Amino acid sequence: MKKIDIQKALEKVSTTKAENIVSAGLVRNIQVFGDEVIVDAESISPTLQAKKKLEVDIMKAIHEEVNVKAKIVVNITVSEKAKEEASNVIKGAPIPGVQNIIAIASGKGGVGKSTVTANLAVALKKMGFKVGLIDADIYGPSIPLMFDVQHAKPITVHADGKNKMGPVDGYGIKVMSIGFFANMDQAVVWRGAMATKALTQMIHDTHWGELDFLLIDLPPGTGDIHLSMVQNVPVTGSVVVSTPQKVALADCRKGVAMFQMEQINVPVLGILENMSYFTPDELPEMKYHLFGKEGARNLAKSLQVPFLGELPLIQSIREASDVGRPAALQEGTNIPLAFEEIARNIVGEVAKRNKNLPPTEIVRITTMAGCSPKKN
Repeated sequence: MKKIDIQKALEKVSTTKAENIVSAGLVRNIQVFGDEVIVDAESISPTLQAKKKLEVDIMKAIHEEVNVKAKIVVNITVSEKAKEEASNVIKGAPIPGVQNIIAIASGKGGVGKSTVTANLAVALKKMGFKVGLIDADIYGPSIPLMFDVQHAKPITVHADGKNKMGPVDGYGIKVMSIGFFANMDQAVVWRGAMATKALTQMIHDTHWGELDFLLIDLPPGTGDIHLSMVQNVPVTGSVVVSTPQKVALADCRKGVAMFQMEQINVPVLGILENMSYFTPDELPEMKYHLFGKEGARNLAKSLQVPFLGELPLIQSIREASDVGRPAALQEGTNIPLAFEEIARNIVGEVAKRNKNLPPTEIVRITTMAGCSPKKN
């Protein structure tokens, strides 16, 4: 085998810009030792998938064009330009047209965070706001089901000179979820890096248009997705959902503490209490506090953050979510009024936050072990 033969074979390998890797100057070195070949090449994309594809394409070209039995070693590096573009294009960039980004979180699962988020989106829409919703619960997306759009697929739209994803419309709300890209019975088994990349793409590769509020339904707890979210966008503020139960309140405290870390510093708009009490139809004047009484209200007071309100435990709210029509859409009941009151409280806190505080900066995590992020 000769070096010139290897080079000609590599001219069959294309880049994403419709030119081959040789003419693009991406082949840095070729060494031939008998039937052994070493190729040093650069990738114009920093993603693992792009680097792996380039490696496979190089090996395939040499095997097909030169020697099917060649022993090939491919060393892929990322060009400095690609690294620079990756760090500047997406990370921390505001979303064009989006005025306020609200993160909805919970310290633990099972407190009804996604149900609350879906209904708050509807309540804000009914108040006349333009609303978008990102289902950032990568491992357990439920928003598509709650809006009865679980079989929908985002379309491709051309905006700002690029092809982007068009969000799915759910009752006038622009919805994006990983659930649109996976079958309902398919488990999403991803490592943290893949999950955070998926969130990044949903945020920045979607054409949101003009929005007053973009709600982000976060997974329960505190972890990779939460850190990725504050790295990727300047979050206006956060809402933490809890039940009155002591176990839930202990985790709610941790959720508030995460946003209040000096290095993260995302304003906490308030704590919202879900499943506050149960009132049976036959006893409309009675309130049964099944999980405790005023736990979230008292926690908000002790943490000196606003208390946004309480939502009762009502069977029809659960039933409405299951059939894909959020309960806040129901007319002739008190349910929409409860969500609209909390939505008004959130809007009021956002107005105060925007008046009194500077825009939230994005966060760059410098070390996970010590959890020592810093602001850009």
